[in-house]
Amino acid sequence: MTTTYDTIIIGAGPGGLATAYGLVAAQHILVIEGNLWGGTCPNFGCDPKKMLYGVVEAKRQTQRYAQSGLTGTPQVDWAALMKFKESYTAKVPKGTESGLTSAGIDHVHGQARLVDGHTVQVDAQQFTADHIVIATGARPTIPDIPGKEHFLTSTDFLALPQLLRRIGFVGAGYVAIELANIAVEAGAEVHVFQHNDRLLRGFPQSYTETLRDLLAEKGIHFHLNTQVQRLQATADGTITVETDTAAPLTLDAMFTAAGRRANLDNLGLDQLGIDVTAGGVVVDDHLRTTVPSVLAIGDAIAKSHPKLTPVSGLEGRYVAELLKGTTTAPISYPVIPHTVFAGPELAQVGVTLQQAQETPEGYLVRQQKVGQWYTYHRLKDDSAQVTTIQDRVTGQLVGAVVLAVNAEELVNDLTEVITNHKRPEEAFNWVPIYPSVASDLGYFYH
Repeated sequence: MTTTYDTIIIGAGPGGLATAYGLVAAQHILVIEGNLWGGTCPNFGCDPKKMLYGVVEAKRQTQRYAQSGLTGTPQVDWAALMKFKESYTAKVPKGTESGLTSAGIDHVHGQARLVDGHTVQVDAQQFTADHIVIATGARPTIPDIPGKEHFLTSTDFLALPQLLRRIGFVGAGYVAIELANIAVEAGAEVHVFQHNDRLLRGFPQSYTETLRDLLAEKGIHFHLNTQVQRLQATADGTITVETDTAAPLTLDAMFTAAGRRANLDNLGLDQLGIDVTAGGVVVDDHLRTTVPSVLAIGDAIAKSHPKLTPVSGLEGRYVAELLKGTTTAPISYPVIPHTVFAGPELAQVGVTLQQAQETPEGYLVRQQKVGQWYTYHRLKDDSAQVTTIQDRVTGQLVGAVVLAVNAEELVNDLTEVITNHKRPEEAFNWVPIYPSVASDLGYFYH
């Protein structure tokens, strides 16, 4: 028996849900989810990770005030921390599904497979639609080495019933650095293995080296220019890690954080002739695949824009408008900031420092150490620094890099300045709350 819909959405994460809620008033739609309702971000991604980060950051801030009026050293109670995290995540799947039901959105749980450009099969059921939207997200990449079955993932880390004493991470991107920071602040011995000498590719190296030094001061051991070659489980439950640069190291757990790959297995895309690369599904500027009736969004697609939850939501809303016929224009991406919550935060938006330095005739770069500014001095954030990038002709802000406590707040303000093409003098012609990061805006690039 086949049920017919206007649009079928595969994936109930932020992107897929944005499409579903954007279409429900105009179309008969179906959402299919093979894992937890709500997707990666709220269940085992950015949301629970930020909850853990908030607690360990509070601990770090208390330590910074140790000579400024606070006494005592707080300790992280991992079991209580997990309970706090679960107070949010435990409600996500049921809440998401209840929301779909209340909105009148049909939904099915199971593994989806495309039969053709209009038909999806889930177990013994088949569903057809004018359009299919792939919003299946991504999952951790497992390094293909002997003993790879012993790798744990970020999902495992965020569900640890107790903090392990000695842990390692393969990779030095967002996930590895953020989780390593949480672990070391919570009291674990932490090792990070990276195949080259760079952390956080895409951020300026001068900033990432400063951040690396700050994390090393906390106790994180960085094994740079090191390849992990083998994992071996021991009789006592530990893991022996063999590398190409040093003697084997014994850890209680080894986590893979060496990137994520689009979650496309078993969808049957190759049989339909849908182009897929290492980065994900290939789409055009209308997010259509090589089969026009099939579209794709979010972390499932190959793209140059950051694979972030808000970007998935943006794409989901765009696809809803496209399929309703309220737009025929190609998707337009705004300036997108991104932040690593590493204690302190490292954030970036717009024209990169490398791009600006390669084109000095076009951009004015201003790098400032701001640790002694009042905003950061009162937080004991001595290492804070901000780089602003201006267009030499207009004077307008076009890019920024921030390494500081609460960098996400400042970079949001700077993103708003860039997005709305505000002139430098406008930063002085308003009255923000003082003291706040916003009250410093006029001094960064005037």
